[in-house]
Amino acid sequence: MHEEGYEGWRPAEAFENSQQQFREQADRLSAKEERSMKTREEILQMVENEDVEFIRLQFTDMFGTLKNVAVTATQLQYMKDNRYLIDGSCMYGELRTGEEDMYLCPDLDTFVILPWRPQQGKVARLLCDVCRADGTPLAVSPREILKKTMEKAEKEGYTFQIDPECEFFLFHEDENGVPTTVTHEKAGYMDISPLDLGENARRDMVMTLEDMGFEIESSHHEKAPGQHEIDFRYAGAMETADRIVTFKTAVRSIAKRFGLYATFMPKPKAGTAGSGMHINISLFQDGKNIFSDSEAEDGLSQEAKWFMGGIMAHVKGMCAVTNPLVNSYKRLTSGCDAPRDIIWTTKNHNTLLRIPFMRGEDTRIELRFPDPSANAYLTIALCMAAGLDGIAKHLDPGAESARLFASRTEAEKAAAGIDHLPDTLREAATFMEEDSFVKMVLGQEFVDLYVEAKKAEWNEYMSQVSEWEVDKYLYRT
Repeated sequence: MHEEGYEGWRPAEAFENSQQQFREQADRLSAKEERSMKTREEILQMVENEDVEFIRLQFTDMFGTLKNVAVTATQLQYMKDNRYLIDGSCMYGELRTGEEDMYLCPDLDTFVILPWRPQQGKVARLLCDVCRADGTPLAVSPREILKKTMEKAEKEGYTFQIDPECEFFLFHEDENGVPTTVTHEKAGYMDISPLDLGENARRDMVMTLEDMGFEIESSHHEKAPGQHEIDFRYAGAMETADRIVTFKTAVRSIAKRFGLYATFMPKPKAGTAGSGMHINISLFQDGKNIFSDSEAEDGLSQEAKWFMGGIMAHVKGMCAVTNPLVNSYKRLTSGCDAPRDIIWTTKNHNTLLRIPFMRGEDTRIELRFPDPSANAYLTIALCMAAGLDGIAKHLDPGAESARLFASRTEAEKAAAGIDHLPDTLREAATFMEEDSFVKMVLGQEFVDLYVEAKKAEWNEYMSQVSEWEVDKYLYRT
């Protein structure tokens, strides 16, 4: 990516060999689906061989917050039916107490040793699904929601390849280790050392991620001082979501070693670029990228345009998930190099949807509105489902927008049929509450609880008095 507004670098050979690479990736994904997952015995053997002392059983609550229970290697071998009992209240944030007990069910294929932990008495992790006591999956579990969306897509013969672009800021910590928003560097887009003071930390992040099985495509300094991006290779939907969760943990952990704090807050500082989590999507059917049409003038299939039509039709109801914070909407404003208007283009980088120039098997749609605070599982599930809904219903995205409309008034844009994203989290929560499609994908229970929480978050924000308000009004009234 590139912040917002810039196209990320890809190695030249990646373009030259891309069709073969996509075919190989499709074969790898197919092979992964066919082979059995790691067995419990294989995990226990790795634990013994690698001197692993602790295993973190990790999961996300319904809001995407990563949580875990640490068990010893000894306890892992006694875990009955690969299940671990927890208090189910933790799945609901602060919304519920006294919830029924639930089980963590480790996905054995996600076993990985954490490289930043001690090498004597190592620490590993397993990502987990959450099930009720009777063995049924918890409906509000983000991982379960993505699983159901994937199953529906697969029944219709669709396979996704997803490539995220995750941006973050590196700030100093104070003498007590408390994060600040201070950075001494003045580097900009793709600058190098000595301007880029985070280069060494970013290099260690890349090396750590590679130790964990990531295939890193590139890394660079982003547009704002202290802002960075690391891009890893595309994969299937669940693997990508799991990687995003792992990525955030690894980046924060390595930053700590350098006395820095890594934040995925969308807009940590006024007057500078915000951070996005652009999602690149390719859609395959029978091993063919169906976004591509070599006979079309623009190289895009009708399915690609319908897919965009689905995203555009449902994006306002999705925003409370893809842009889940009060702060998210400080990024989604005119003049901030981030999308606001619901339009698509092949040319401009600051639109809701963009089609990069590659065609054939490389054809993809870039969704530029999500930010890195979003729940990866829910974001990917909603984007997949909305796009497929567009294909099923032949939803027209309208004509390509050759230019941005930031200079136009809201009335002028409305007259031209150009809609825009919600202005606030409160507005986004209302759109979510009213969108029957979003309720179908996430479930009524999830939407009810989520909207309740987000409206409460907005009300809490509105009850605060900011320094700006004091500076602006104290001496004038």
